[in-house]
Amino acid sequence: MTGKLILEGNFIFEGQSFGAPLSGVGEVVFSTGMVGYPESLTDPSYTGQILILTYPLIGNYGVFDKRYWESDRIHVSGLIVSSYINTPSHFLNTMTLSTWLKKESIPALEISDTRFLTQKIRSHGTMLGKMVLTEDISFHDPNTDNLVERVSIKTVTKERGNPQGEWRGKRLILIDCGTKRNIVRSLLKRGVEVITVPWNFDATENLPHSFDGIVISNGPGDPTMAKETIENVRKALNKKIPLLGICLGHQILALAGGGKAYKLKFGHRSQNQPCLLAESKRCYITTQNHGFAIGKIPSGFTPWFTNANDGSNEGIKHKTLPFMSIQFHPEACPGPTDTEWIFDYFLERANMSS
Repeated sequence: MTGKLILEGNFIFEGQSFGAPLSGVGEVVFSTGMVGYPESLTDPSYTGQILILTYPLIGNYGVFDKRYWESDRIHVSGLIVSSYINTPSHFLNTMTLSTWLKKESIPALEISDTRFLTQKIRSHGTMLGKMVLTEDISFHDPNTDNLVERVSIKTVTKERGNPQGEWRGKRLILIDCGTKRNIVRSLLKRGVEVITVPWNFDATENLPHSFDGIVISNGPGDPTMAKETIENVRKALNKKIPLLGICLGHQILALAGGGKAYKLKFGHRSQNQPCLLAESKRCYITTQNHGFAIGKIPSGFTPWFTNANDGSNEGIKHKTLPFMSIQFHPEACPGPTDTEWIFDYFLERANMSS
């Protein structure tokens, strides 16, 4: 079955379908990562987006068991690859990528010239698009929706430590704006109790017990759409509760403190983004997945990391209080674990403030 990817401006690319025989619509973005397509597809930050994978071979190691995913389902609106491999080889493989996409009703196209397609997005900027396999559909900008509300959990959940570790007696609140599962894993293996709450939950007022800090997760879309989260984080800032923001959480923390966000031309989506640590010559290779960034840094904060490619802000921390955030993913998955130390850095400062 053939299908079409149609970009706004009526740019049309034809391809061979290997996913669900359905049409899909969203914002067309690209990732330059070489591995980790199951983790990327299950990252809630991709909600509302048609994802182009620039690495030429996709599907070659199949799909692993659900416990290795970053959420319980695929979140992209559609998938574009250059060359799909339907004969996977890996001892953890449970099914082909095509089978998985069809089970979850996600359209996918094999379009040979993803290089040209990616170059067009890089020169023009992120574009709206639609994948037409059956009926034609209208363009829709997902950033006009509250995508955080769509992907966040609905009830409070609690997990304590790692079965192989020792509970430190520390309790953290994780505001779920579309969190990747490895954020929770990274905290649990450090012997921390993690209480995950919905995006609009006011932890400063509604929890009957004490806690030692708040982590604001990654998530999809325009950060200004998560107005209730921003207001709740502002309350936490006023109460001097230790805070760590990750990806979208970085933007929310900055907005809560009086900063401003802006939309990047084509975003950062890969596992090879170089970030420079402030006041040093140290450069970390990071995993990223976001289309917005912080322009104005809030008062009282100082730059922590800077993107070595385009100079955009990649992290901030308060000059005196235990507030900090990063634009990249310290939990990786997929990607390098160069910055996993940030979880320990935050926990140390949460300990100092308690």
